Amino acid sequence: MKLLIIGATGMIGSRLVAEAESRGHSVVAASRKGSTVGNAQPLSLEVTDVEAVVAAAQTVDLVITAVSPRTSGNAMDDALVYGAALIEAAPQIDKRLMVVGGAGTLNLPDGTPVADVVPEPYQDEAKAMRAMYEMLAKSTADFTFMAPAGMIEPGERTGVFRLGQRAFLTDDEGNSQISAEDYAVAFMDEVEVPKHPRQVFTAAY
Repeated sequence: MKLLIIGATGMIGSRLVAEAESRGHSVVAASRKGSTVGNAQPLSLEVTDVEAVVAAAQTVDLVITAVSPRTSGNAMDDALVYGAALIEAAPQIDKRLMVVGGAGTLNLPDGTPVADVVPEPYQDEAKAMRAMYEMLAKSTADFTFMAPAGMIEPGERTGVFRLGQRAFLTDDEGNSQISAEDYAVAFMDEVEVPKHPRQVFTAAY
């Protein structure tokens, strides 16, 4: 497949590029500066530029967005603009859209939103990404939204993890974590074999 990955220079985006290329996929790596990532074709692109996103999507099989709402300093405003742009672009793209989300989109076993209980420094972004997911869920877009575990950071690619839907996954000690590399494995598995259309799902150790 040929994939458009928007936000390709970020921690997760760059791992998605590497994992996709390791599986033989062709990648257009889009970012604001159009920086080179791996062997991917670089492209300068702003995710909220609907016309540009639609144009870039014409030559690919699937669109991936790995963008965090950190443009203006107001995470909620950024996320709502981001979500609105994806919803506007989706019917014009008419292809699958896969979104890198946040753990705040998930719920604890008792139904409490994770976004309500994350440490205060992360709450704005967590609530913003949750709001963006809710926008997508109410739209007609052909999307899949993958939330990471509570802690995601660079690490080892093991290929061993658990999948879940909207429930926050923890290990026996109450930890919720995954490496960015293994997140990319789970994400690309979904790219190749879709199992969660119009759903949020997650992966953790």
